[in-house]
Amino acid sequence: MKYVKYPFNAIKRLSFYLSTEEYLALHYPAGEYFFMWQVEPSVIFGRNQLIENEVNLDYVRENGIRMYRRKSGGGCVYSDFSNIMFSFVTPDFNSEFVFDKYLGKVVDILKGLGLNASFSGRNDILVDGMKVSGNAFYKVVDKAVVHGTMLFDTDLSVLVKAITPSNEKLISKGIDSVRKRVRNLSELLTIDIEEFKRIMRTKLCDEEMTLTEADISGIEEIEKGYLSEEFIYGKNPRFTVIRKGYVKAGYLEIDFEIKNGTVMKSNLLGDYFLIGEQDALLQKLVHLPFTKEAFQTALSSTDLSQIILHLDLDDFLKIIF
Repeated sequence: MKYVKYPFNAIKRLSFYLSTEEYLALHYPAGEYFFMWQVEPSVIFGRNQLIENEVNLDYVRENGIRMYRRKSGGGCVYSDFSNIMFSFVTPDFNSEFVFDKYLGKVVDILKGLGLNASFSGRNDILVDGMKVSGNAFYKVVDKAVVHGTMLFDTDLSVLVKAITPSNEKLISKGIDSVRKRVRNLSELLTIDIEEFKRIMRTKLCDEEMTLTEADISGIEEIEKGYLSEEFIYGKNPRFTVIRKGYVKAGYLEIDFEIKNGTVMKSNLLGDYFLIGEQDALLQKLVHLPFTKEAFQTALSSTDLSQIILHLDLDDFLKIIF
């Protein structure tokens, strides 16, 4: 197997490394290729996942965490510079065979380091029954790509906050749950992340190759597709959010149709007393980002009590957010 190196040491966007996999599969001769990569804090969701179901959008945006979509299936993943991402590009097709063959090699390396490692049978690698690696698979023409994560020293509290919908109770339970099911290798090994990577490279590969500047240009061309809004958000269908509650104005139920974090349509129901133009209020919400800040700004100059008796902005926002 060949280890793939870059002609630079800079850290690239996560999409660049996904594009490297695809470039190797499309432009290099049949063979086995392997490389590892690390990224700044990022979330990456599967090909057919709804972003709002997988990502805490407010937390991700507030903390400068990037979002990407990949071409393989599976669940949403958080990665930072203390997490190792790895990729195999192979001529093998059968997904079960590919997982068994290549993840089996990783399991053997972990066992060689004295760890009680096993392959879960679907797509996870476990140590002492706790997950240290999740993996996914997809085909590129006549090649296959297996890529995965290896938790080395990732901040699990950030991981949970980034990929859990924005709900404090869910986040709190999620952190507790993850700590019971997931483990960092740094808790189990005395070596650092660079030594671990060196061991992976030398155990898996018997050759090295360095990509050329022409290769990098080709990878960057593929990357444009991964960075397009159509690819990241295009598979994100519209979905409905319903908020309801009692305030001084009465019972309110507000329904929003949302796509890619933006309000496409809204409706308001309840036992309140309407004294103004409700449609004009709802129209102010269309095309707004579905965030408290955006709503507050858009409605700051509107006296809601002149539309719905006794309704004020704080109560309205409290029901929605």
